[in-house]
Amino acid sequence: MLKSGSGGGVSNAKKTPTIRQLVMVSSSPVLTGISTLVADLLSLALAALLALLLKSVLDQSFPERIYVVLWPLLLLFPLVFSISGLYPGVGLSPVEELRRIIWGVTVVYLSLAVLTFLMKTAPAYSRGAFLLAWGFSVLLVPLGRAALRQLFAQAKWWGVPIAIVGAGKTGKLVLHRLKTMPGLGLRPVVLLDDDESKHGYIDGVPLVGGLDLAPVLVREMGIRSAIWAMPGLPRDRLLALMETYGNSFPKLLFIPSIFDYASAGVSTRDLGGILGLEVRQSLLLPSHRAIKRALDLAGAFLGGLLLSPLLLVIAILVKLDSPGPVFYGHERIGKDGRRFKAWKFRSMVKDADRVLEDYLRKHPELREEWERDRKLKNDPRVTRIGKVLRRTSLDELPQLWNVLKGEMSLVGPRPVVREELAKYGEKGVYYLKVRPGMTGLWQVSGRSDTSYAERVELDVYYVRNWSIWLDIYILARTVWVVLKGRGAY
Repeated sequence: MLKSGSGGGVSNAKKTPTIRQLVMVSSSPVLTGISTLVADLLSLALAALLALLLKSVLDQSFPERIYVVLWPLLLLFPLVFSISGLYPGVGLSPVEELRRIIWGVTVVYLSLAVLTFLMKTAPAYSRGAFLLAWGFSVLLVPLGRAALRQLFAQAKWWGVPIAIVGAGKTGKLVLHRLKTMPGLGLRPVVLLDDDESKHGYIDGVPLVGGLDLAPVLVREMGIRSAIWAMPGLPRDRLLALMETYGNSFPKLLFIPSIFDYASAGVSTRDLGGILGLEVRQSLLLPSHRAIKRALDLAGAFLGGLLLSPLLLVIAILVKLDSPGPVFYGHERIGKDGRRFKAWKFRSMVKDADRVLEDYLRKHPELREEWERDRKLKNDPRVTRIGKVLRRTSLDELPQLWNVLKGEMSLVGPRPVVREELAKYGEKGVYYLKVRPGMTGLWQVSGRSDTSYAERVELDVYYVRNWSIWLDIYILARTVWVVLKGRGAY
């Protein structure tokens, strides 16, 4: 047992290090919150400036000066964001953060609209200017926060120090996830476990002693947040330990015994003093299906209309590059097991199957890669223009037609052939519940660099956790991933 900095514990203080000597707390919630606040204000100011400049270009008589006096109203955003739990801005999933940002920005701009109406100054202000500022804000604030994390997520001062209670399988998994995802801002600095054989260091984080040290961590180290990762304990033992030691932490996140059933749609329910976890399968609700279908139709129609010149150019280039049809339809399995042809711009040579078989016969070492991922990094079938189309995912634009027909969705699981469903195993039921998507979590999580098992897990996670915010996040991330071209072949 280690002793605390106040002098309690073993008698030989010279040989036994104190908790203060072992636990290094350098992350600062205050600095993290301030830096996030500054990033938000800069993003919001830039959004307002861009809106005014664009409006001035479109309307030469636009009175920019009357909007300058509104700059103090920028302080409304930090107030609303703070109420929404966006400061210090750690521990939130990207989807949840995006939802709160959009709601916060919308509330402020709606409040400004009501305020100008009540003050009878509404005719003086342009609704178009406010709408542009709102649009730029919901775009730039998330980008500003993403840039901030890109710059400082690895810095020692970034984030909130957190203790992990339990060093078993679950505790180690939580520790690994948090260390590999510094952008979350939850910095594990210490572990607690009553099993003395585990004491020492785990993945560079000290395990300083048993659960009785919890009050010391709060009192002397200022660690106010903890993750309770001991789901395997018997119920009575678990409740007793939480009552005794868990109450030391002002903020305690409990990992239940079904921790591997990841679901962002889980909410707590009080059933007459009994804790219940409600899991909402959103994509099984008729109203949510209708909303998703409406968004698919609107997105596919507008997307096809706006991209029609680009589609025409690509079609001409495909035709000039190599002999064969412009489009290629390959049979895929859709919702409820229905078969359909997923359309793409042709990116392969004629007799592609024969070319592939000849290539694999000459390079048998690549057959395993093909059997495992159904993809090759250097595919001999791909044409010159096809390589560009695949790297940018432009070859998939004709699937907007599949979306309009109701065979696919803008966002969903990766469309697969019948043989691939066997790789889903028992989880194939999740795939068959929804329409496959033009893009999805697999696209924004590494694309072809992800293993097949990881793709399956991402598809299952999407179906379990669908929300309109998740779709918006994936669509926004898709643009960035496609521009980078990472993992595409």
